[in-house]
Amino acid sequence: MSQFGMYFDIGRAHILDWQAYDHILFVVALCAIYLLQDWKKVLILVTAFTIGHSITLALSTLEIVKVRSDIIEFLIPVTIFITALSNLLRKQSALTPSNLNMNYFFGMFFGLIHGLGFSNYLKSILGKEDSLVTPLLSFNLGLELGQIIIVLVFMIISFVFVNLFNVARRDWNLVISSAVGGIALTMMMETKFW
Repeated sequence: MSQFGMYFDIGRAHILDWQAYDHILFVVALCAIYLLQDWKKVLILVTAFTIGHSITLALSTLEIVKVRSDIIEFLIPVTIFITALSNLLRKQSALTPSNLNMNYFFGMFFGLIHGLGFSNYLKSILGKEDSLVTPLLSFNLGLELGQIIIVLVFMIISFVFVNLFNVARRDWNLVISSAVGGIALTMMMETKFW
């Protein structure tokens, strides 16, 4: 297997790993307010998140930026909680283009934090690689594919409940965002660094 293929598979497998469920929860929280017909908006949102985490993943892996891992492990569930809380507080009529642009900003900003979390994992598998360009690029592309898979599965489940079982969109968002927010709150208590 090529170096590109190896790191691509590692990135995809990492985001889809149930042991790394914090990343899955964040992607679900990002998607909770959207429906299947909003797939383009969701794809842009997830890509904004990928851009954010790609930046700090590269900076941290190259050791340009250093942040204590215990702080990052706490901040990751904080980003999940804030995203879920934002979903709960948002009125359905507030899904205007200007508010959606703010979602893209938050996706990218929170991606910066998640990238620092990914970097510890990536550093542990890089070993003594001569060049980091191919591993970083392929790992990030693998992460992006994994996120798209999560989005696709979630959006199909959302379609089934909202469109086929006639669950109100507001109720769907309430249940998903509350569940994700509750799990994130528990994670915050487990990872507090003080």
